[in-house]
Formats: sequence, C-alpha cells, structure tokens
Amino acid sequence: MVDIRLHTSLDAIAAADWNRLNPDRNPFLRYEFLHGLETQGCVGAHWGWYPQHLTVTENGQLMAALPLYLKTNSYGEFVFDWAWADAYQRMGRPYYPKLVSAIPYTPITGQRLLVAPDGDRERIQKALLDWLGQYARTQNYSTVHCLFPPQTELATWEQHGYYRRTDCQFHWHNADYRSFDDFLTTLTAEKRKKIKRERRRVQEANISLQVLAGHDVSAEQWQGFHQFYCDTFDRRGGYPTLSLGFFQEIGRTMGEQVLLMLASHDTDLVAGALSFRSDQALYGRHWGCKADFHSLHFELCYYQGIEFCIQENLSTFEPGAQGEHKISRGFSPTTTYSAHWFADPIFENIMSRYLQQERQGISHYMQELTTHSPYKKTPAGTGPNSETGV
Repeated sequence: MVDIRLHTSLDAIAAADWNRLNPDRNPFLRYEFLHGLETQGCVGAHWGWYPQHLTVTENGQLMAALPLYLKTNSYGEFVFDWAWADAYQRMGRPYYPKLVSAIPYTPITGQRLLVAPDGDRERIQKALLDWLGQYARTQNYSTVHCLFPPQTELATWEQHGYYRRTDCQFHWHNADYRSFDDFLTTLTAEKRKKIKRERRRVQEANISLQVLAGHDVSAEQWQGFHQFYCDTFDRRGGYPTLSLGFFQEIGRTMGEQVLLMLASHDTDLVAGALSFRSDQALYGRHWGCKADFHSLHFELCYYQGIEFCIQENLSTFEPGAQGEHKISRGFSPTTTYSAHWFADPIFENIMSRYLQQERQGISHYMQELTTHSPYKKTPAGTGPNSETGV
C-alpha cells in the first residue's frame, strides 16, 4: 500500500533511503546538503523556508520523495514572482504562504519528483502530485511552484494543472575538449585573445590558485571563504543565508562533491569560489573577494571551472543564474523551466495568458543572444546550440 507523508524535517528519514532516490548524485538533492540547510540554520522561520518534504512509502520502503517548502516570502528562489504576489494581493487575497518544490538558494536544474530506480515512476508520481494538489486545496494555499525541474519532468507537472514558465541561463558544454587550449581553438580570434589576456593578468598580479575538495579545506580556509561570501551579499544589499557551520558540514559530509577554488596574493587569501559536482556536471554557486584584482572573478568562477570539467570529463558547467557577459567566455544560452499551479481560477486565467506571452519573449531573447556567440561559425547542424549547447 502507498503511504504518503509530509515531513517538517529530514530527521525522520534515513540518509541512505533518501539518497537511493538520487542515482545521478545531484549534489543539491543529496540528503547531506538538504539536511545541512536544516541543522545549520539556513532554512526555517527566520528565512521563510519551512520544510514540508513529501515521501511515498510502499511495503515499508521509501520509494519516492519531493523536496518541498512552505514559503512566506519569495527570497532565494531565482524564479521571480514578486509581481504575482502584488497582483494577487490587489485582488484582495493573500499570496503567502505558498508551496515551493525547490532547492533553497540554488538555481540549478534537477529532478524534483524523486522515484527509486525500481519504482513504478508514472504511477508513483501521479499519486504524489494528486496528494499535493489535494493538500494545497485543503490548506487554502494560493499557489504551488516547482522550480528548475528538467524538461523531461515538465509534462508530468502540466498533466496535473501546472503552467510552464521558461527563463534563460548560460551554460558551458564540453565538446570532448582535450585541454583548455583545445577549447580556445573553437572560439573566434577576438574572443580567444580576450580570454588569454584575462588569464595573463591574473598571473601577472602574482596570484596563486588552489583547487580543494571539501574534505581538504581547513577550518581557517572555510572561515575566510565564508567572510568573502557574506561581504558579497552585504555589498549588494542581500542576505547571506548560508552559515559557516553549513559550509563546514557539507565539506565534511560531501567532500568529494564540494569544490573550493581559492586565490592568494603572496600568502594572503583574497578570493574564493565554491562549486559542486555530480558525475556529469559542475555547478558554480558562490564567490567572494576582499580585494579587486583585474579578471580574477572570471578566472575563479569560469576558467578554472572549465579546466576542471575538461580534466574530469564532465559534460556541463552551470555557473549560476543570469550574466550575459558569460557568452563571450564560451557559455551558451540555455532554457530553464519552472511549473506553477494557481488556486484562484480568475488568477489562473490571467497567468496562463501572461506565461504564454512571456515564453515568446524569452524565445526571442535567446534567438538574439545566439547572434553574439563567440564560437567560430560552423556548418548547419554542428556547433553550440542555444537549447542544448551541443
């Protein structure tokens, strides 16, 4: 028999059982990452992220899960709906709280409907989403959102009354490059010279670089990076939600999938960039510095990541949300997705038309971006593609 339950903490779930649902080892879906957010004060009442994870158990075995949060704001989602909240409230109805299936503070594509490899995927997903829909209605939640699911999962959400939303990020794709220089040969002469010049400026500034797995990072290095991370948010008027304890914990529990790139000037630590890896991809997440060195951001956040992907034979590098400046450095426009359910039928009708128009606008925007590709022109049917980058 199928037993569907809601959990306000991952403590009630065994780590091995949860991780069995994540065979691709997406680092942000690992129990250790999500549990670390809960135990180290990165989610909860203070931040407006209340865990509401759903699980499906059959015959005493965990067969599926949905990472889910009750949200009392829209901070840390990267799929912006502030205007939706304003419109909903102008209709005289509260927009918050809402339900969100996402990884907090993480605009990275990944499965949201997690099903065991030996599970009946279609049947279990239907049961899970049917339960979620009924729960949202009985609790009078305004909306339910699924953020950054893969395109292959969208149809399942749409079959349950969700509307598709699209956006654009910039990803790098590995065309079986043998080295960084091999990658550079695929770019136009102008872009190739620009990247070489940026990398040379870092070397000329007497900057030394370290690439460390999480379990090799010292307490002092984590403290230094966390200070960089906080300073970045302070300068931009944001909120540094991830604690030093969180970084230290995932470094210990996810060491082989955590990558910290550090820059030192002489012996002084001056900058750092934190990334995560799966078996197929690298994901850039956070950066910070305490001194301004020309092109150091590009070196730590982009070029070191590209080199790592080539060295480790990773197929994709996702360096985070936004940033058209990434195009000239070899990153291609790539579509990202979200899915949204609206309780109010009037608002649903309005949003269905809005989202259709928005999708058209994103499509035109991405077509325009492809005209700025740094890659040499190739015959039709070859070379980087705006949708897949391959």
